[in-house]
Amino acid sequence: MLAAASFTVPSFGSAFADKKLKVAMVGTGVRGISFWGKRLVEKYGDILEFVGLCDINPGRLAYAKSYMGVSCKTYLDFEEMVRKNEPDLIIVTTKDSTHHEFIIKGLEMGCDVLTEKPLTTDEDKCQEILDAELKSNKNLIVGFNYRWSPYATKIKELLMNDTIGQVTSVEFSWYLNTYHGASYFRRWHGQRESSGSLWVHKSTHHFDLLNWWLDSDPEEVFAYGDLEHYGSNGPFRGENCRTCPHKKECEFHWDITESDHLTNLYVKNEQYDGYIRDNCLFRDEINIYDKMSAQVKYKNNVVLNYHLTTYSPFEGWRVGFNGTKGRIEAWLDLPHIGRGDVDQAEMHKLEMDQGTGEVNLEPIIVHKLWDDHETIRVPMTRKGHGGGDAKLHAKIFENPNGKDPFERAAGVRDGAMSILIGVAARKSIELGETIKIASLTHLQPREKRLLE
Repeated sequence: MLAAASFTVPSFGSAFADKKLKVAMVGTGVRGISFWGKRLVEKYGDILEFVGLCDINPGRLAYAKSYMGVSCKTYLDFEEMVRKNEPDLIIVTTKDSTHHEFIIKGLEMGCDVLTEKPLTTDEDKCQEILDAELKSNKNLIVGFNYRWSPYATKIKELLMNDTIGQVTSVEFSWYLNTYHGASYFRRWHGQRESSGSLWVHKSTHHFDLLNWWLDSDPEEVFAYGDLEHYGSNGPFRGENCRTCPHKKECEFHWDITESDHLTNLYVKNEQYDGYIRDNCLFRDEINIYDKMSAQVKYKNNVVLNYHLTTYSPFEGWRVGFNGTKGRIEAWLDLPHIGRGDVDQAEMHKLEMDQGTGEVNLEPIIVHKLWDDHETIRVPMTRKGHGGGDAKLHAKIFENPNGKDPFERAAGVRDGAMSILIGVAARKSIELGETIKIASLTHLQPREKRLLE
């Protein structure tokens, strides 16, 4: 029955050709007000308008309205915002553990919904979303941007073209450096009840890429993980970075007040909800993993070995696909085998920057059995998540019904399958056993991804 929940291409693009799309946003954190806020206003102000902003923090709401340059009303109550403004599209950019609340309410109140990744944080909330989407006649879009980068798309093209034959196994490692990786442990992401752990919040990106690249659903997961670096493992701790007595001796010290944007958005509004953006990395309440490794078996019999590092000296990733005719190797931003010309502290900032960046040629290596290897060079920029952010927006707001040979648009089933690998990994660590994806929700893994 859940085949209907496999939405891949939104329909609202053509439905509102004669008027502006009415958009409302819930959650006014940094990602919401920049990528899903300010950029949409500046790039697509002629075809959409924000009719409401909602958050539990009135101070952030006021700053968000000014920063985005909109004149809409702001709300502390989500349902009131929807009732009074009847938006066509709701954008959900709240804390991960609350995504399901606003997705479900939005669908039930007759709106299309676009949610930031991850879809949600556990299997029960995931099932609730699946049920709500199935009952509604509206669309649910998941904002997976990594699929849209030219580099990731080139890998997909090579695999689709049978370049290395049938894929049999994959090795995928992602490295978060001591600037970007540490940032998750400062925020609410460091608490499992809010983020589902980095298995869900961060790895959902990586698992979605793998599901899409392999064109199959995950079937079972076995994982290891532990918390050995951050949290109570630290040598000292303080209330937060601003007031910490260990500023001079802590290599991880970060001064949030150096950023006017983050100060205005977070620091000046702490009194409303108590959210501290520069919490101590070594506080005792951190309960997520900082080292993670998993083996995933796909329904098409591909075996994946996955690893995530959260305190690497460098930021980047690498993947290797083994096939019956050869091997594909790809990587980005590994300084020892590529360009190391960007300061590690600036890498994540560049990735989030929505400006136009320098275009470089990044290599993908294709090895053929009994033959020399070939180097394919892909033009891309570091900014905007490798150029994927702008392409995702273009698909959603410029050409939602256009044919995409790479099937990059993501719906509820894609969002579910990506988070369920992380949920299964978490359970596997806790129980010490292999977890079947089919045991988590009503979704049954398929050998080939289910598309409408």
